[in-house]
Amino acid sequence: MSFPVYSTIAEVISSIKSRKISPTQVVDATLERIAKCEPQLHCFAHLDSEGARKQARAADMAITRGDHLGPLHGVPVTIKSNIDVAGWPCSAGSLLRKDYVPERDAPLVTRLRSAGAIILGNTNTPEMLMAYESNNRLTGKSSNPWDLSRTPGGSSGGEAAAIASGCSFGGVGSDGGGSIRVPAHFSGICGLKPTPGRVPSTGHFPPGAGALSWLGVVGPMARTIADVRILFEIMAGPDPGDALSAPVPTRYVANDAKMEGFRIGLLESSALGKASSETKSALQKAEILLAGQGFAIEPLRLSGLDHALDLWWFFFGPVVGHLFEPTVKGHEDQLSPILQEYFSYAAPENPLSLDALMSACAQRDIVRAEILAQLRDVPILLSPVSSTPAFRHGEGTYRPGAEHCYRDTMRYSQWLNLTGFPGASVPVGLSSEGLPIGVQVIGRPHEEELVLAVAERIEQARGPWQPPPL
Repeated sequence: MSFPVYSTIAEVISSIKSRKISPTQVVDATLERIAKCEPQLHCFAHLDSEGARKQARAADMAITRGDHLGPLHGVPVTIKSNIDVAGWPCSAGSLLRKDYVPERDAPLVTRLRSAGAIILGNTNTPEMLMAYESNNRLTGKSSNPWDLSRTPGGSSGGEAAAIASGCSFGGVGSDGGGSIRVPAHFSGICGLKPTPGRVPSTGHFPPGAGALSWLGVVGPMARTIADVRILFEIMAGPDPGDALSAPVPTRYVANDAKMEGFRIGLLESSALGKASSETKSALQKAEILLAGQGFAIEPLRLSGLDHALDLWWFFFGPVVGHLFEPTVKGHEDQLSPILQEYFSYAAPENPLSLDALMSACAQRDIVRAEILAQLRDVPILLSPVSSTPAFRHGEGTYRPGAEHCYRDTMRYSQWLNLTGFPGASVPVGLSSEGLPIGVQVIGRPHEEELVLAVAERIEQARGPWQPPPL
């Protein structure tokens, strides 16, 4: 018996617990799907088929013995290839890291294994994660299952393509400037960028520490918000390796809670640039879907986002570029073209100074507090994820003035990384070219559960998730 590879995680769990299907059958069906799709999509940096089958047989035996089953028992998932999985190459798309094989799992991987998940492999990224297109000189280019001529996004692009195409039921991405939310939007799935520290980033490359601790996070990706929630609840929790982690309890927001009059802001800011007409239409659709359920939707013009975006680039550009410099110095000829381009634009006009860094850290805290104060009475915002649907391979660039310049088109997502706010991407519709368009649900720090509850209301009113044509 085969198993529908587009089943939800909840459906997989139910079918396994009722013994309608075995973990081995689920894994076999998924590997069969991967064999069909991988030559076209190139989602994976490393696929461990035999390891997955071995995990599935062990899961079968646990069921036969009557052992207690974890909440993900027998569910195949994937991990972005810059997160440590013991014994697997963890290259982050770089020739300079091709020989790095971690000895132990990242804590979030340990948590997924303990919950019974079957880890299939790790997924493709741009080199060192520094682009919104997953292409590199080591493991090649990932394509979008909705249109092979387009990218599934970056940096969690391989992860998004695998989940969207039925090659994984869910998994783990990371996000320093939209790198979970943008690929989810481009690929027609869901993704959550948590508050820094809610899911430990221990075992992530590059490490998020010191001045960069707010910038990058790890988080769940899946085809439905309900599945994202399942993964989030398993992955969340403190870890001593993440300096920002804290024992924030997981809260429950009832799916059937009455929301009449609950205020949601429709984000407005001249700092965010101009979204395409189809992107605006998707946002309006989400607004209508929520208003029909009693939510009070009102425009909210946030001040301070221009400053937040400038600060985000200071950290993501000059500071991160400076930290990478010892690694890449003398190896420039081995770098991918987009990483070389990143360094050319990230290089500061003047050498970085301690005064400039300390000032930027202080300004970040101030602008974060100013924005948070504006959300005192409006706990949720709606906005685009980026200004357009997925672009064609090779069109993304750091070059100012280009149609798909990252610092222009991705501004809707980037400011959340500077402030540390959580945000979720949920698909709402398709463009005239048949490309997915998602919307972003934004919340206040440590209120991921509320973000997911609102995103799920959009999803349920939208109707069933539709798979790509591949």
